[in-house]
Amino acid sequence: MTIKKADLVETIARQMAPAVTKRDVARIVQLFIDELCRALQEGNRVEIRGFGVLATKVRKPKLARNPKTKAPVPVPPRRVPVFKASRLLKASLGQVQQ
Repeated sequence: MTIKKADLVETIARQMAPAVTKRDVARIVQLFIDELCRALQEGNRVEIRGFGVLATKVRKPKLARNPKTKAPVPVPPRRVPVFKASRLLKASLGQVQQ
């Protein structure tokens, strides 16, 4: 199952009703996401206790190959987002039963 931002807003609004409107919750969630993105764009590390750490990592430049033509294609260095789950989150997920 995939949980979308709208599902998250709906769940939070239901738990906060009637003190906070759904529109206010949607705005807060969007502000939170915007602030996370801004912090990562500036190269900052975002730590949320009990959840994990969001950061960026620099990928080295490399030489890839076009699968169709087999021609070499240079891939420039780039920053990518990374997430490391906290021990509490990992423990709460537990073992997967098969």
